[in-house]
Amino acid sequence: MDTQFLEVLSIIETYIHCPDDLMRIRKAYEVACEKHKDQFRKSGVPYISHPIEVSRILADMKAGPNTIIAGLLHDILEDTPTTLNFLEEEFSKDVAQMVEGVTKINEIKVASLEKAQIENHQKMLLAMSQDIRVILIKIADRLHNLRTMEDMSRAHQIRKGQETLEIYAPIAHKLGMFKLKAELEDRSFRYINPEAFEEITKYIEEIKNKKELLIEDMSKQISGFLENSIPNFAIKGRTKNVYSIYKKTLAQGKKLDEIYDIFALRIILDKIEHCYSVLGTIHAHFVPLPNKIKDYIAVPKDNMYQSLHTTIIVGGGQFFEVQIRTREMDDIAENGIAAHWSYKENSDYSREKEQREIAEKLKWYGDLLKMSETSTEYDDAQEFLDSFKGDILEANVYVYTPKGEVIDLPKGATPLDFAYKIHTDLGHRTIGALVNNKMVTLDYELSTGDVVSIKTSKNSGPSESWLKIVKSTQAKHKIKNYLNKLNHDNLLASGKSELEKDFTVNRVTTPLTDAFVTEHFSKNKINNIDELYIAIGKGLISPKTVLNKILGTTIDKDENLRRQIERTNRIITTNSQTGVFIEGLDNPQIKLANCCYPIPREEIIGYVSKGAGVIVHCKSCMKIKDLPEARFITVLWATNITRKYPVKIKIIAVFHRNNVSDLIAIINSHSFSIGEVKASTNYSNLEEIIKFKLIASSRQELDTLMVNIKKMSTVISVEKDSN
Repeated sequence: MDTQFLEVLSIIETYIHCPDDLMRIRKAYEVACEKHKDQFRKSGVPYISHPIEVSRILADMKAGPNTIIAGLLHDILEDTPTTLNFLEEEFSKDVAQMVEGVTKINEIKVASLEKAQIENHQKMLLAMSQDIRVILIKIADRLHNLRTMEDMSRAHQIRKGQETLEIYAPIAHKLGMFKLKAELEDRSFRYINPEAFEEITKYIEEIKNKKELLIEDMSKQISGFLENSIPNFAIKGRTKNVYSIYKKTLAQGKKLDEIYDIFALRIILDKIEHCYSVLGTIHAHFVPLPNKIKDYIAVPKDNMYQSLHTTIIVGGGQFFEVQIRTREMDDIAENGIAAHWSYKENSDYSREKEQREIAEKLKWYGDLLKMSETSTEYDDAQEFLDSFKGDILEANVYVYTPKGEVIDLPKGATPLDFAYKIHTDLGHRTIGALVNNKMVTLDYELSTGDVVSIKTSKNSGPSESWLKIVKSTQAKHKIKNYLNKLNHDNLLASGKSELEKDFTVNRVTTPLTDAFVTEHFSKNKINNIDELYIAIGKGLISPKTVLNKILGTTIDKDENLRRQIERTNRIITTNSQTGVFIEGLDNPQIKLANCCYPIPREEIIGYVSKGAGVIVHCKSCMKIKDLPEARFITVLWATNITRKYPVKIKIIAVFHRNNVSDLIAIINSHSFSIGEVKASTNYSNLEEIIKFKLIASSRQELDTLMVNIKKMSTVISVEKDSN
């Protein structure tokens, strides 16, 4: 055995004493040496030096024997002919699964490097959700690579550095592993921006002597205040890592000499009550900054970090940060989950039990487990990664439920984000919110410390406008899924109804079959009856086109024009304020009919009037049936519409005194503007007719609202009103 491994083994033997486990670790080293014997790193050193150093980093975390073994063998499946069965037979299924998890992260081979990185990260997160030890091995692997990357190309250094700052360092931070996180950040930052790294490092060195004298002086003063009242305390200095200082200069727009917490004092104690006592003593002798007192003991951070922070004013008007914590808190602050999870011999171990314990300790890890369970529902790897980065890694707004539970959210989050973070159904049913006991709008921006309570209705549901309100990718994903399902069902029902109506009018009795649809519409990527109904509902295919196929006649000019536009992906623009386009006319006089209130995504037709230009009606409008057919012309909605349109809906409901207020709540939750409300009651049959004039963007948005109104237990019917 070489000296390098013997050094690592000496660390391992300080906490692993079982002869069988130590024998298996030595065997793993021997197997790794044999399998990698003809391989060398870019620097020319034998490749085995890398897995040994990975195992050293894991040993420093006090990882268990199987994790150490997997660290020694982590590249063996990818870089040698070794099989999974060999690992399972020689070591254990647990070891084999960990090595396989690390290997799967690295084995992606796709054309696009960017796509490969995104899919790589998704696989890493999924592997991490199945066994957190996989990510610890991967972090150790990345850290050693960063320590030995001098011989790599500049482009490789920058790419790996950026990847580390985006994914690996934030994960280490979320795991509470400050020492690892700081080294990952600083080594990556040195490769990415060597000039800034050098500038900050030089500045720290310049002020170090002065600050160390201040720390020494403060330590003596505080020791004098505590020595007769607090037993067994320790005081030490802390220097902020280079990348954290750099981020602070960017985020706060400050110069280096304006960052006052580069150096800080830590007071380490035995008991929690001593922490609060010491805080009181410090405030009794120094002036604290009121807005800089933070209690992370009562409310720990989501990476288990606990400490009291205070910033005081010392001699010469300098600001000075003091951190106060117990010894256990200090261990967790430095080593994070590894401090809690470090290997304990003779303890009852199982991977499942360990995962459960970690999920209980780290709430965000429980969120990752939920994300992983629904990973197939995400549109692609990018959406999954965005959700993890934005909603978990970058979550830095901490709000409370009425019961005092802390919920972490991304910056700019709203009550809707909060509701969806609690539960999908809660989000779907949201109609209002209370923040600190005051009613707020759904787009209210939450701040750390807010207490949030959600108001719901079983008759509510998301609308497209919600996608502009929420900030978290996860909430957007849940809303999109709901709307896609809703739109699918609405479009299918709408398309079926339209086609059946035309069949009835034209007395067509020929039944539709999937074979007929495939034969005539497969070029439109429509291969069954349901897909045809949906295409009709979307306005991509007109019922007349289907009739013409059945009857063997030609399609009308409306459909010809629509198809031409679809084929060329043509963008239709118009100068008309109505948003309606007429082929061949640059500035026609157009008016939207007041009888049927046409809105985008409805089929429309133009009627050439004698004095008012072209009047645009819905094709379903009852009033156009009596107009001369010769005056109808083809009109289409433009694709550049930004305005909204008035529209009326009529609701018939069983009389109830809360009907109108409940309906207004639902309409408001869908972000519609209400123009007017009219209600009348027929007391003989206890029915109520309620009419709303609303402002809408599209028929699709209106249909979503009407579907949710139909869910009200008192509602009999709801329809677009044409009177």
